[in-house]
Amino acid sequence: MAGIRVMVAGACGRMGSETARAVLQQKDMVLAGAADICCLGDDLGPIIGTEPLGVTIVAAEEAVMRQMAPEVMVDFTNPQSVLSNAKNALRAGVVPVIGSTGLDDEDLRELRELSEETGVGVFIAPNFALGALLMMRFAEEAAKYFPHVEIIEYHHDQKLDAPSGTALRTAEKIVQVRGSMFQGHPNEYEKLPGARGGDYNGVKVHAVRLPGMLAHQEVLFGGAGQTLSIRHDTYTRETYMPGVLMAIRRSRGLKGFVVGLEKYLDT
Repeated sequence: MAGIRVMVAGACGRMGSETARAVLQQKDMVLAGAADICCLGDDLGPIIGTEPLGVTIVAAEEAVMRQMAPEVMVDFTNPQSVLSNAKNALRAGVVPVIGSTGLDDEDLRELRELSEETGVGVFIAPNFALGALLMMRFAEEAAKYFPHVEIIEYHHDQKLDAPSGTALRTAEKIVQVRGSMFQGHPNEYEKLPGARGGDYNGVKVHAVRLPGMLAHQEVLFGGAGQTLSIRHDTYTRETYMPGVLMAIRRSRGLKGFVVGLEKYLDT
């Protein structure tokens, strides 16, 4: 079987560049294209620190994708670009593997409908780090016994959306187990608006943005006389590559709408 043809959107960014380098190292993958709004017309190689590759930076347009014929498009752009890129990919018959967070419910509805219309699958993952997936799984299990919980996520100061997709996904999984409930003193109040963080069905979510950080999350559970902390730390973008490569392989020829890399862990 020929190698999986992969296009990387946001190829000039840090995650896109890391993904392109990882794809180039795989024997079962071919880097079929690179898209970005920056460096249009430039060869991707020098941008990601290699010799010229003969892969030119293009716009993530439907016609361009049809011409390059990738099977999978990996997108680590921003919330403003990812929806348009994914729609173009679906119309071109390309499966979008989306790592960008910030898509809202309406965006997801549009993608799901277009996926059904075109018969082309969509894969979305709030986090590709295997350790982060295990953190969410452990938090889901802990919520059976510790219903009082808060989430603190830490990211670099250039991240646009807050809270992170991983934090929201974690909160969703916890609420699926313990249900919606009020936490804390019934008469508590904020002297500074937002001091208690965002609220997802009673789960408080706090977002920290500081230089020097990459991606970190702590899930804090409280019970009578004890606390339980489940934490995951990401120090380099290489952390995400095993998960990204797994998603690419599993998404080749995908039909349907899949959210969460955990769907692929045990199958």
